[in-house]
Amino acid sequence: MEKRQRNRSILIIAAIEVILMVAALMVGPPDSGSSSIKEVMRDAVLHEKEKVYLLGRLAVNPGLISAFTVTGIILVLALIIRIFIIPRFQTIPGKFQMLLEQAVGMFDGLAKSNSPHRNKFLGVYVFTAGTYIFIGTLFELLGVQVVTTEGASISLPAPLADINGAIALGVMSYGVILAGGLISNGVKGVLNTLKDFSLPISMSFRLFGALLSGALVTELVYYYTNLSFVLPVIVGVLFTLLHALIQAYVLTMLTALFYGEVSE
Repeated sequence: MEKRQRNRSILIIAAIEVILMVAALMVGPPDSGSSSIKEVMRDAVLHEKEKVYLLGRLAVNPGLISAFTVTGIILVLALIIRIFIIPRFQTIPGKFQMLLEQAVGMFDGLAKSNSPHRNKFLGVYVFTAGTYIFIGTLFELLGVQVVTTEGASISLPAPLADINGAIALGVMSYGVILAGGLISNGVKGVLNTLKDFSLPISMSFRLFGALLSGALVTELVYYYTNLSFVLPVIVGVLFTLLHALIQAYVLTMLTALFYGEVSE
């Protein structure tokens, strides 16, 4: 009986895949009146055309709207967790409590292992930055639609897929490192930090390039293949999840590492 049900499920899945493949092959190439792939990728980087109105007046990059939205989501979640969940923590933790404690412990351990002397603020910062990168990267999977200034509908990208957001976070992380060196070692700590003048640039473009690459690869797959019903979804989700985990870890690790060096 179980074998029959299993075979039936396999046949149903195979039939669905065949139907999707046939439907995909019947889809013609992109409309000749639409933007070329060069224009699509250029605008994904520079946002020269796809701008949205902020407060109904100011035209801004969609990444700024994403940044405000993600920040609001994180603040609301933080309030809910602090007011309703943390007071109910138990000695024997549940699944959510264990997940939250492991996340906090991971970033706290990252701060302590790289900066044994001054790590309280560092632990808070790397946890906040890592959470923002992770949630902000996953945000683009929601596909929140907004209307551009030209009347077209687009999905909001990840905040750090905008070069301005990536630079802001990279410079902020460098400022935390600089402050750690100043508080711990005074002028000597500042000079040690300033020697790595390329650090904010490398942090910013590492974030920007990694997060943007997923979007560009998805655009290429969608634009050049007729199998656009399934393949772009798989590619987009895989790239987004990998970048969310990897980039959150890389930036926080680099920040903790350099902070520990200048504050030693």
